[in-house]
Amino acid sequence: MKLYFSIILWLFVVCGFAQNQYPRNYFSNPLKIPTVFAGTFGELRSNHFHSGVDIKTQGKENIPIYAPADGYVSRIKVQQYGFGKALYITHPNGYTTVYAHLKRFEPKIQQYVKQIQYNKEKYATGNLFPKPDVFPVKKGQIIGYTGDTGSSGGPHLHYEIRDTKTEHIINPMLFGLTAEDDKKPTIQKLMAYPLSDDARINNSFLESTISFKEKESGNYVAERITASGTIGFGISVFDRLNGALNKNGIYSLEMKVNGKRVYYHDVETFSFAESKYINLLIDYKHYKKYRTRVQRTYKVNANRLSLYEDLVNSGKVHIENGANYTIEIIAKDFKHNTSKMRIPVKGTVSNLVFKQKDTTNYKIIAANFNKFHQKNVTIAFPKNTFYEDCFIDFKVENGIAKVHDATIPLDKRYTLTFETSFLTEEQKQQVYIANVTNPKYPRYTSTRKKIDKVYTTTKLLGSYELRFDTEKPTIQLYNFNDNQWISKNKTLKVKIKDTQTGIKNYHATIDGEWILMEYNHKKGILTYDFNDKKLVGSKHIFKLVVSDNVGNTETISATFFKK
Repeated sequence: MKLYFSIILWLFVVCGFAQNQYPRNYFSNPLKIPTVFAGTFGELRSNHFHSGVDIKTQGKENIPIYAPADGYVSRIKVQQYGFGKALYITHPNGYTTVYAHLKRFEPKIQQYVKQIQYNKEKYATGNLFPKPDVFPVKKGQIIGYTGDTGSSGGPHLHYEIRDTKTEHIINPMLFGLTAEDDKKPTIQKLMAYPLSDDARINNSFLESTISFKEKESGNYVAERITASGTIGFGISVFDRLNGALNKNGIYSLEMKVNGKRVYYHDVETFSFAESKYINLLIDYKHYKKYRTRVQRTYKVNANRLSLYEDLVNSGKVHIENGANYTIEIIAKDFKHNTSKMRIPVKGTVSNLVFKQKDTTNYKIIAANFNKFHQKNVTIAFPKNTFYEDCFIDFKVENGIAKVHDATIPLDKRYTLTFETSFLTEEQKQQVYIANVTNPKYPRYTSTRKKIDKVYTTTKLLGSYELRFDTEKPTIQLYNFNDNQWISKNKTLKVKIKDTQTGIKNYHATIDGEWILMEYNHKKGILTYDFNDKKLVGSKHIFKLVVSDNVGNTETISATFFKK
């Protein structure tokens, strides 16, 4: 009896350790509005896990952000994309909090950053690391204001907590920042995968979508399947929290076979270096084809994620002929709201012959450097660009280089080179490489030029071709007109646009002196704040030069009057 209670106590301690090891009352809420999440930690995103929580700001910008604990500003970054305007605070308890997509910083920090921007004559600052005594902060002190800068889909605060020493990101909900949530996760799709050469599911060697029904809230039952060999499963699942319609991520995913756990992972913590392996956690091919993320409940060999626990045979299930199995997949959110999928499986030998493997003339040995050439196109893959050996399609027809399709994830960038000796000198100036995998929406790919060659490095397979950009960017005065008095204006705004290769850079001056114009790339608007500099006199000349990614340049000059 004593042994029984000892085991129960040990299980309780182990299960509760992860959440109890973090200080739950140390950090206060950085916003003084009701907490509603637009995104949860570890959520599945394109090529990465979401590294924080996105706190809704009621659709507004300029909501004050308060330091959740004492510390000092240890890092500041301003960039056009990514986090936009971001602030990092290091705390004495060994953690660093991060705040991204800000509209602006508090006045002293704002002045510090703008001084650097004006000194460099550049919007993006790179990483700034003030010394600990430059910007000390106290708990409850305003440090900035929420916004929509960088690669943000709307006004919100992206908030992170990191281990200061390791830089590992930790789920902020483990520190006590939670939102109301009594909703169970919703399972949208169930997939089954043959994983061995002799594996069959419902007498097929192809992955299968399995039908299921929700018997009652959170309890799903799949149709019975027949199978043989080694198989695996995957589900598409999302979670909703109270007060929001966002489809958020779950906290943990588990699979049991006949009551025994064989797979488990949760999103307690991870490192930035491993985040890319999300493309091996999900069925990447299915996502590229159908834009639905199916999470595998088994681990593929090349996956180096540290999220996994209690794996038995990597979560792969070997089916014996004549045996019956009950597979149970369990999805939970942070508040332990739970949904379960029960899958009955009957072991049945298939009469199908072995599947013949697809081959092409281009075999990839993942551990080797691989290089291929056709017509005027060369592709070069560094060692371990691919996660496993495979065959790829490669052909050049009508000027389009098809490098397989976009359904295989890559670990590294490869180089795609087009020869351009047949182009005129003018064409060489205007040429760029476009991703035309979706011919309706060709996309500029960062293109570098050498004599008689252009090349790009990318992690995306697909179709590419040479295109030419002969059009200059467009510039339009937005909140003033040429020769207008604008004494009441607090800002000066201009709208810019480039339809093919996109805006690369811009340079603005008033009366010959550089001014800081912030670029809202979602709206295409450049904004200058008149508080930055005191103007001398009433007549002023505004000049703006805008260039696209092949060097086409447009210039506008306008006169305005302001006291």
